[in-house]
Amino acid sequence: MLIVLAGMQFIPVNRNQQDEGTSSDFLQTYHPPANISTLLKNACYNCHSNHTDYPWYSYVQPVGWYLERHINKGKENLNLSAFDTYSSRRKRSKLKSMIHQVKDGGMPLSSYTLMHKEARLSEDDKSTLISYLDSLRDSAH
Repeated sequence: MLIVLAGMQFIPVNRNQQDEGTSSDFLQTYHPPANISTLLKNACYNCHSNHTDYPWYSYVQPVGWYLERHINKGKENLNLSAFDTYSSRRKRSKLKSMIHQVKDGGMPLSSYTLMHKEARLSEDDKSTLISYLDSLRDSAH
């Protein structure tokens, strides 16, 4: 068993670390206020963008595989790095979904905030983020 675990460490993982700040990125498209940018970066971007800041434990397998699968699934649902490539209808739908996820406590995931305290959203943070996203939803282009 120990040999298998040691051998697993040599199987590479495709890391989600593309360049940050592409022109289709949510932050580049909407230029939100600094507090909103910080909330999004801390609570959303690691799983819902093309650039993840990996914690030390992601380099240990099978944890790294689990995290990478989780990140890929998150990006399938919402990729903030490609947000401006979405149609107007899809943008509105994604903004609506983001609002509901934050409001209902579905996002960020509790399993994520357990290890990432900076991703925890206070009630004020939630209210601020929801208000901002709601204002974008009505004017999504």
